[in-house]
This record gives sequence, C-alpha cells and structure tokens, in this order.
Amino acid sequence: MAEAIQWLADGTPFSPRFGDRYRSESGGLAQAREVFLHGCGLPAAWGHQPQWRILETGFGLGLNFLVTWAAWRADPQRPRLLHFASIEAWPASADDLLRSFDAHPDLQPLAIQLHAQWHDLSPGLHRLVFEDGQLLLTLCIGDAQAMLRDLVMEADSVYLDGFSPQHNPDIWSPHTLAAVARHCRRGSRIATWTIARAVRDGLAQYGFEVHKIPGVPPKRDNLQGLYNPRWEPRKAQTIHTTTPSHCVVIGAGLAGAAVANSLARRGWQVTVLDAANAPAAGASGLPGGVLAPLVSKDDNLLSRLSRSGVRATLQQATARLVLGADWQPTGVQEVQPGAPPLWHAQAGWIKPAQLVHAWLAHKNMTWRGNVRVARLQQTTDGWRLLDAQSHTLAQAPLVVIAAALGSRTLGGVDLPLQAIRGQVSIGPRGAEALPPHPVNGHGSFIPTLPMPAGSMWIMGASYERDNAQADIRAADHQANLEKLQVLLPEAAQALQAAFATAQGWAGIRCAAPDRMPLVGCLQPGLWVSTAMGSRGLTFAHLCAELLAAQLHGEPWPVEKKRAAMLDVRRVLKSSSAT
Repeated sequence: MAEAIQWLADGTPFSPRFGDRYRSESGGLAQAREVFLHGCGLPAAWGHQPQWRILETGFGLGLNFLVTWAAWRADPQRPRLLHFASIEAWPASADDLLRSFDAHPDLQPLAIQLHAQWHDLSPGLHRLVFEDGQLLLTLCIGDAQAMLRDLVMEADSVYLDGFSPQHNPDIWSPHTLAAVARHCRRGSRIATWTIARAVRDGLAQYGFEVHKIPGVPPKRDNLQGLYNPRWEPRKAQTIHTTTPSHCVVIGAGLAGAAVANSLARRGWQVTVLDAANAPAAGASGLPGGVLAPLVSKDDNLLSRLSRSGVRATLQQATARLVLGADWQPTGVQEVQPGAPPLWHAQAGWIKPAQLVHAWLAHKNMTWRGNVRVARLQQTTDGWRLLDAQSHTLAQAPLVVIAAALGSRTLGGVDLPLQAIRGQVSIGPRGAEALPPHPVNGHGSFIPTLPMPAGSMWIMGASYERDNAQADIRAADHQANLEKLQVLLPEAAQALQAAFATAQGWAGIRCAAPDRMPLVGCLQPGLWVSTAMGSRGLTFAHLCAELLAAQLHGEPWPVEKKRAAMLDVRRVLKSSSAT
C-alpha cells in the first residue's frame, strides 16, 4: 500500500508517519542542488567518466533523483551510464509523486517519465530505466539496513537523506552508517543536510572525514565528507570494473541478443556469432509468447525474480518494439484449477524474434551467421574462437557463451543442460467468442496475434524433456487442445475443429536441472548466459543486465539472494561434488 501523504497549506508534502516535511520550507529544490548534487562535487566529478554510481538513503518523492537526472542531461561531459540506487521504506503513490512536482515545472517532463514506471513496488529491488538505458534507477523498497545488506554496489557519491534523526532515528543509526560505508570506495564523497553530532561521530567512526559547510536556508550548516579510512577496509565482496573494448557473443537468440545489447550500450564493440543463417532461428523464433510473472502462495524468490524479469522485458518492449504489431501490454489472466482467476495488469504478449532483431540493431554490433564455434582457446590477451577445422573465427578479450544447448562444453566445463521440445498450435482468428487478452496457466493462449497471413490465435506449448527434434506432430496439436479445454473450456469448444487443421511451430529450449538460467563467469574473460528454458522472455534481459553489472562494477539489478539463484557456479559446484 502506498504511503499516505498530507499536503500543507503552502503545497509542501508532509508525512503523518514521521511527523516531518518531505522537503524544506523553501521547496527543496535548492537543497537538492546545493546540499546533495553540488555537495558531492557533481556534476564536475563525473565528467568524462564511463559511469557514475550514486547511493541515496531516502528516495522520498524523488526530488534529488530528478535534479541529478536534469544535471546529467544538461552536461556535455556526462558519464555514459549513470546509476542511481535509492532506498525507500514507504513509497508514495504515483499520483502523489507526480503532484509533488507541480511547483517545479522544469522537472515535470522527467517526473512524468518516473510516474509511468512507478508501479508494483513491492518489497525488494526494482530497476527503472530511462534515457535508452543510460540512466538506471535501482529502487530498494524496504528497511534501510536490510536493503543495504541486499544491495551489491560500490558508490562514487552518497546522498545521506531522509526524515530528521529525531523523527526517523533508524536511518541515521550507527548500523546504517556502517552499512553505507561498506558500499563506498576510498574517495567516495558524502553529503547531507543534517549536522547532528551523532551523525558526525558515526560517519567519522566508520571512515569518513567530515566537515561543516555553510548551509542552505533555513539551515545554517550542512555536512560534507570523504570516505578515507585510516585502515584498509575489508569488503564482503570485491567489485571489479572492466573497461569496454571488443567482445564476442556466441548465440543470437534471446539470451545472446540481450547480452550483446547490454554490452553494446556500455561501449563494447560486439560481434555476435551464430550457427544459423538468421537471428532467432531456435526457440526464440516462437511466433508469439505470453509475458507474465510467476505467482506462488508464499511469494518465494522465484516469483519475485520473475516480476523483476517481466518488468525488465516490458521496459525493453516499450522502448524498442512496435506497439500492436510486435507486442501488446494487454494484461494477462491467470487461471489455475481450484483458484479464482488472477489478473496481471503489467503483462501481455510479445514476438520474441522481433525483440531479438531490435536488440541486435545497435550501432556497436556486428552479426555473423552460418558460423559454428567448435572450441575456445585461451590466449595471453583473451580468447580465440575456432571452428571444427581449427580455423580462427574471431578473437576478443571477452567472450560470452549464449548458445543454448551448444553452450554445454564450450566453456571448458560440462554444463548440465537439457533439451526441452515445445510445439504450439496456430490457427486463423475467426468470429469465435474468445477472451480479449491472453490467458495463462495450464499452457498459454493468445487469442489475437497479428501475423503476415492475418490475425491468428496461438496455443501451447508442449513440454517434452530430452527431445531435440523440432518436427511438427499431430499428437501435440491434440495435447494443446486438451490444455485449452482445461484453461478455457468454451474457447476450446469453439476452436476444436480448427485444431484438426492447425499450423504448428516447434522449437528446442535449453534448461538447467533446476529450470533456472545460468549466468556468470566461467574463467577470466569467459562468461555465460544460457539455459533460459521456457522463460526466455522473462529472464533474458534481466540476466544480461546482471552479467553486465557484475562485469562493470555496477549496482546489481536484483538482490544477492536472487542473483545466487541464477549464478552458474551453483551447477559447477554440484558437478565437481559428483
């Protein structure tokens, strides 16, 4: 539930929970610019940097974020990528957030963009994307100390903000300040409006050199600091940063195209190699797929991970695909036996191949088909990719394997990958009374999918383990009809005759034993993103962004616990144990 906000007579937002204003009496704009942005030496400090990472302890209504965004947009020397990670235990409603910028019309165009993505903010991490992926907001919804434990990042600047220590002492506690320090590098700058003695002492105790400066009215003083401990900090996790150069991605399906695009946006020159003669020739060639989150009674880690993945893919579809032709955010109804129907508003259908082509269209990318990589050879400065005759196909300091079942042994280890055959049934849309939106549950049904031959319906898919044959089978059409009879009995009755003459499409998906993707580093300069199974639309982009974040020392798009579910090392450990 959104945080209740009161509006004072002067238009200032007020929190009844904390008995404090969200912004100073002066409106907060000067405070955001002078105390936080300029207090951290910005925008000068980020000039000509490949990326900059800002950590904020209290998002509030987003004024500091929008002021920073506006400064980044206006700076010709801005970093290629700006990360802003912010914690908020009690997020406001989308309407209150937008209303709070009525007094700042110069920021309203940015506030409208923030408002459009301000939905489904359940506890945990949420990645919001702006400026074609060059500005990434990681919202951490929950208690500050818990969120700082879950967040993986190293900050260049810290905005220490929140309701006053008298009203919200936890966010200024020694435990919180210690957690902030763990997310800093030597030289990170910190800024805050409070000069409370306990805050100054706590920051000094955990390695910050702090000093008072003249404040922004009505404050007489503000506080600035530098992380420069007298000891060598012990980090729970080492953050490495790789400088973009040339990269080769093996595989041009959803997984490979997503990785290639994520790296290209970060400045890599990417060569994509694929054994087929066109992108999305494998399972990613599915004519149309349903994109909806998984639901569990206990809202487990997989359910939360799927929500993150669906959000990430919908952002990409909004930015890169043609609405109505390539995708449609129709919403999806979930039907499970014995349970009331569940409505997913942030969901819809997508054509996977169109998303693959959109990702591969980046200017920093080259695609080469009919190229089959047989093995990899490590060199002094990276990797050489060889064909079956040991001819060199390409060389690069970084290689990412995303070749579905072809990924099994390329990395020098035997990944436990399984073939999963899936067939869908497709027929022309007639005058049948069908639902206006996709329905998901025992299979997936898309009632209306625009295709070259006209408007079609699509039902599937079958799920056959250890079968790598993509032939079309009448028995699978019958199995899909039986699934539709469970999912939508009336629609199945209306389409029963059509299934006898239905067209078919079959593809081979690739899955790990636990049905979760495999992402991570196999050896220096050699990474993998594969085993998307039947959830490629949900997980391909999320996995690509996690890989890119780990490679470049960026804030991770998901919590450590959820990232562990995707880490390739989980199967490497189990393989070595057997």
